[in-house]
Amino acid sequence: MLIGLGIRDVVLIEALDLSIGPGLTALTGETGAGKSIILDALGLAVGARGDAGLVRRGANQATVTAAFAPAPDHPVWTILEQKGLDFARDEDLVLRRTLSADGRSRAYVNDQSASVGTLRELGEILLEVHGQHETVGLLDAKTHRPLLDAYGALGRLADAVAERWEVWRAARTRAEALREAAGRAAAESEELSLRLAELDRLDPQSGEETALAETRAVLGASEKALADIASARQAFDGLSARLAQAFRALEHARARAVQAGASEAGSAVERLSVAGAAIDRVLVEAQEAEAAVDAAAEAFDFRPDDLEKAEERLFELRGMARKLQVAVEELPAVRARFAERLRAVESSEDELKAADAAVAETRAAYLAEARRLSEARHAAGDHLAAAVMEELAPLKLEKARFRVGIEALPEDRAGPAGLDRVIFEVSTNPGAPFGGLGDIASGGELARFALALKAALAGRGEGPQPLMIFDEVDQGVGGAVADAVGLRLKRLAREAQVLVVTHSPQVAARADAHWRIAKAGEAERLRTAVEPLTPAEREEEIARMLAGAQITDAARAAARALMHA
Repeated sequence: MLIGLGIRDVVLIEALDLSIGPGLTALTGETGAGKSIILDALGLAVGARGDAGLVRRGANQATVTAAFAPAPDHPVWTILEQKGLDFARDEDLVLRRTLSADGRSRAYVNDQSASVGTLRELGEILLEVHGQHETVGLLDAKTHRPLLDAYGALGRLADAVAERWEVWRAARTRAEALREAAGRAAAESEELSLRLAELDRLDPQSGEETALAETRAVLGASEKALADIASARQAFDGLSARLAQAFRALEHARARAVQAGASEAGSAVERLSVAGAAIDRVLVEAQEAEAAVDAAAEAFDFRPDDLEKAEERLFELRGMARKLQVAVEELPAVRARFAERLRAVESSEDELKAADAAVAETRAAYLAEARRLSEARHAAGDHLAAAVMEELAPLKLEKARFRVGIEALPEDRAGPAGLDRVIFEVSTNPGAPFGGLGDIASGGELARFALALKAALAGRGEGPQPLMIFDEVDQGVGGAVADAVGLRLKRLAREAQVLVVTHSPQVAARADAHWRIAKAGEAERLRTAVEPLTPAEREEEIARMLAGAQITDAARAAARALMHA
């Protein structure tokens, strides 16, 4: 619902702030007073084309702000979410548009910069305009099918068709993907077989590169350590023999000293004994050290070809990884993937048969559901046409005919909405061909056709109703026809907010709120003013509409009668 409209420097309006309530609001005033300016200003706020001529003379820019109060589940919030705009579902939605004197335009949603296209997209679901020169909404044939489904309460059936369509579409997508994959796999099966054979021979294991690198590092270190041990071992070569020879020589010297008569306790013999004992100890230690060095060498589990084998294995793995343009650790997964693709070639025929069977099954289910929906639409279309026809005669369209055209679409144009193209068609005179609303009806007829259709659809809609604006829908009619127009607008206003620009007292008398539009000022200071009327002021305005310039008591009495009818 539109709750507020602020206008700054638009044509003859310098500054205007309006609060709009629910129900039916009538805008009246003399021709040329500026009623259309308000509608043009509102159009700017919802993304209509901006013309620099709308900027008030002498002003730098025009600004229009429209505040709406959508319900928390209104579809406008989904649009804002898709656009990445901040919002709160329990707050108002404020659309603002500025238009500079040089034609440049800027748009805002809740004070966030947005595109004019975003305003237009929001406006398309927030309001409808029905007038002599344009009818926004009903002229778009894309709206006719949803309107018919809403009128016929076909929502559940339409949802079922959409669900069947999605299942069928998914089955087709899977079958096409399998067919394409099988075709690609068959074309490259020879190459896959060759690569898989190479990988099978190589038999790469998960984590093998890391393990081999660690093994190579250990073996390299072992090789260097053994070389150092070998150098140490070489130092022992002949050492024991030389020590043994030295020991024997000292023993011979001691024996000769004793034979020469030296005492065992003599200085020379004693010292030779000490030297021999020391060499004997060194000999024993040297033999133990040599044994320990040999034991240390044996502790290294190293075979010269182990390092060579590790390096060769690493070279093979990395060579295969380079050939396949993957990392070494990915080789086991690549091997499994190649095997799976080869199996897919072998099993693709069976999978394709199953997928094609699923496509046929889901297609049949979709077509059956879509045909049920088509039958229901034809029945609802007949009822809607009859309901609209009942509305035409009171609106001075008794010679016109209305029908709901339902065209069966070929299967290749089927979609989630079913197999039907729905279009509302009219014939304005007996014998005249049927055609689209905008192609056949004139300005005044078009607005009244829209009113008749809206009146027939009243109470049958699903979801929130947009603001409906009727611009001089009563043009060229009066008396009973104008009263019929007012009555239908009043009925619409029971479930939706309605604004009507009218010259008819019968229509204005039905309004819940009444604004009088008038010009004020002189020459260069001429301005358009909007005045919300009290009940007494309403009576006077409706009397003016009845009597013209000279308002009589009879006109006032007639105004009261219309207001209280």
